[in-house]
Amino acid sequence: MANDLMVKALRYRWVIFWILATGYILVYFHRLCPAVVAVDMMRDLAAGGTLLGLLGSAYFYPYAVMQLPAGLLADSWGPRRTITLFFIVAFAGSLILGFAPTVFWAVVGRTLVGLGVSMLFVPTMKILAEWFKTTEFAFMTGILMAMGGIGSLTAATPLAFLSARVGWRWSFVAVGIFTLLLGIFVWVFVRDRPGDKGWPSPAGTPPAAASPLSLAEGFVKVIRTAHFWPLAIWFFFDCAIFFSFGGLWGGPYLIQVYGLSKAESGQILSMLAMGMIVGSPLLSYVSNRLFKARKPVILICSMVVLGLTALLAFRTAGLSIPMLYGICFGLGVFSSAVVVIGFTASKELFPVQIAGTAVGLVNLFPFAGGALAQPFLGYLLESMGRTEGRFTLAGYQHAFLALFVFALLAMVSSAFLKETLKKE
Repeated sequence: MANDLMVKALRYRWVIFWILATGYILVYFHRLCPAVVAVDMMRDLAAGGTLLGLLGSAYFYPYAVMQLPAGLLADSWGPRRTITLFFIVAFAGSLILGFAPTVFWAVVGRTLVGLGVSMLFVPTMKILAEWFKTTEFAFMTGILMAMGGIGSLTAATPLAFLSARVGWRWSFVAVGIFTLLLGIFVWVFVRDRPGDKGWPSPAGTPPAAASPLSLAEGFVKVIRTAHFWPLAIWFFFDCAIFFSFGGLWGGPYLIQVYGLSKAESGQILSMLAMGMIVGSPLLSYVSNRLFKARKPVILICSMVVLGLTALLAFRTAGLSIPMLYGICFGLGVFSSAVVVIGFTASKELFPVQIAGTAVGLVNLFPFAGGALAQPFLGYLLESMGRTEGRFTLAGYQHAFLALFVFALLAMVSSAFLKETLKKE
């Protein structure tokens, strides 16, 4: 009888995982979708570069702020309830964004979207810990991040295709309806732990914590740990690069500097997603099996990103189309997929009793980076003026020089990381 119940749990956990993984596709879609439709939104909302940067970053502010509350709600209210409620909020935000008559209402809608989808990642980590063994956890996290890459992919060419036919407004409305349907699926099928269905846990019986810490105590312990800060700084600058280029300004750059169509730019930007899909499991394997370490993988990736941003900054208008494909693929692998190693390092840096707090805290920094970098690059573009409504080449050179500086700071901070993978 016990074996039969365990077989049911082992099978059903995949239903739960794929529902949540589909939700993570939506998280990344919402995160990066403005890049493909940015030019259309600027025209219809009469927005300049700074305002559009604020609109793009409006997703990141609530997402960053809600990371700690996400862990608290997942612990007290339960992941299933938390995800369902906040996906309804994301649905409402998508509708407001789609029907927004002004930039103000578009910012309101995108803020609600960011608030709604911010409650998926941390609660999903808690669910995976209940349904999968510790030895399976890192692999499942890598697969989840790869699904985020698929979300990035849908935010490129498929969104360009859809928006060309129904417009960017109805595209966001359609995505909002899908978000609502997925929230309903979470409520109906997802369970916080196997015990909710009367099944044994495939993760085994977790050891009792000798002295559990409160959220406040865990928070203080994390921020007082010196090795936390190089990792946090690396997250901030690394993700500022990916989110500002891949999530907003990459699309206008390809259209305005290289004269590409929206569909052609979407195809190039889709390489960001392909890099995530390929890179997430690949870098996990490289870290676990080849280097058997975290720090050198992050350091090498940071060096590669420095080289990629150097090409954007110093050869802004002199890149071939194959090189643009390669740069986007490289950013997907070395700037985005590498965060799997970063999150693993943050979990390993602290005792298990505050690992959730540590991941929640470190997760503030990538989104803070995106929130600040998107409008900052918009300001740099706007400061150099426009020609026939388009940003100038000098504007993009200034903006991408900022990305190069971000990459340099990320590389320097990665050199100060502590190795967290314990040798066997």
